[in-house]
Amino acid sequence: MHETVFIVDDDADVRDSLKALLEAAEYRVRDFDSARKVLAEPTLKDAACVIADVRMPDMDGLSLQEEIVKRQADLPVIIVTGHGDVPLAVRAMKAGALDFLEKPFDDELLLSSVGRAVEVRSQSRNRTDQAQAAQLRIAKLTPREREVLERLIAGRPNKIIAYELDISPRTVEIHRAHVMEKMEARSLSDLVRMAIAAGIAPANG
Repeated sequence: MHETVFIVDDDADVRDSLKALLEAAEYRVRDFDSARKVLAEPTLKDAACVIADVRMPDMDGLSLQEEIVKRQADLPVIIVTGHGDVPLAVRAMKAGALDFLEKPFDDELLLSSVGRAVEVRSQSRNRTDQAQAAQLRIAKLTPREREVLERLIAGRPNKIIAYELDISPRTVEIHRAHVMEKMEARSLSDLVRMAIAAGIAPANG
């Protein structure tokens, strides 16, 4: 697998046991004894997920989770809780944590949770890549082609687009062909998917 998992726990024994378990499952592991240290790590954005203890001195796992959401919304966080910390873990889940595990945790449960986090991370990276590719293609459109695109993804037929833009239906067809070519779209559904990925809103009205 070779995805990198970040472990954040002030207990060295917990870090060591987690590290051994994850490395045996072929993950790369980076471990930290404080939340502030992991937030200062420049490679944090490249991690597959973060496993954080909910109770740590200085900055707890919940605050870490909230800070990660602020900086890097798509980085999954798994919260590890001790006895009696479930209400905190529930708060973390509501704030966007992917999962929480109670100590002492079951190895298979932990690996399953990490596997799910890696999958979620991979999907979010793909979405980011697709959005960037779509935005680059949209940047090639002329202002008029952009207007046609916004109406196409709103489901308007060519005649209505022609009326709204005060151009001929034939001109709309030419613009539409250019939009499809520049966006590298094979179909209208392809075009809609790319426009949504890039954050383009359909024209109102």
